[in-house]
Amino acid sequence: MRWVRTATFYVMLLVSTVLLGLTAIAIVLITHRSDWAHLCGRLWGNLNLRAAGVSVDVHGLERLNPQRPVVYAANHQSWFDIFAILGKLPVQFRWLAKEELFRIPILGHAMRLIGYVPIDRSDRKKAFQSLDEASRRVREGTSIVIFPEGTRSRDGVLQPFKKGGIILAIQSGQPIVPIALSGSHKILSKGSRWVRPGRIRMTIGDPIDTAGFSLQDRDRLIEMVREAIRRHLTEREGGSLEETGSVAQDRSAAL
Repeated sequence: MRWVRTATFYVMLLVSTVLLGLTAIAIVLITHRSDWAHLCGRLWGNLNLRAAGVSVDVHGLERLNPQRPVVYAANHQSWFDIFAILGKLPVQFRWLAKEELFRIPILGHAMRLIGYVPIDRSDRKKAFQSLDEASRRVREGTSIVIFPEGTRSRDGVLQPFKKGGIILAIQSGQPIVPIALSGSHKILSKGSRWVRPGRIRMTIGDPIDTAGFSLQDRDRLIEMVREAIRRHLTEREGGSLEETGSVAQDRSAAL
């Protein structure tokens, strides 16, 4: 029954967050190996997928190059996008994540120690400092995952992209790897608490080279990345440029 599956998921979410969060913190403090602690994140993602009865079909793994730092750009339909990427993307990476997540006890502390980068979109200056920090880490060899839409889609349809994540990629000089996530909105939609078992299709696209792009070219790059994601979504999920636009237009939505 749906309420049993939902209860099972939330119990697992609570228990796994506490136990694996504390484990990740201990690993970093004792060994100073954030890459080992990231494996706790992978386990956390997989445990919560299993508890919810969610399977993930992954396509395009052959396009990954673990030896080269990149910016992974994924669409965002549900919390389960986070579990799917953590659990099924078999490379080391760090998140560029909204600051509110870092305020969650244990989880937030573990995220900071592992090296995830918080971004405060309510403070423009701090947000750009976070983008600078993230681009520096990519240049130094750490891959970063971003959600260019900035937040979860309410209806599962691809939203306009904010510019901040694309600016990060241009400043890093490294490729953008698009990740299309299809089906997660049906599992747990924004504003809902009920979990529905199901299947997510995760497609890793061809890397998009940012070499030769300047900040003045960011809108063109946004269109390229958005289309690379949209082509792997369903017709409804992909929407259309006429319906959603490709770029967030107002300055307050740039991040």
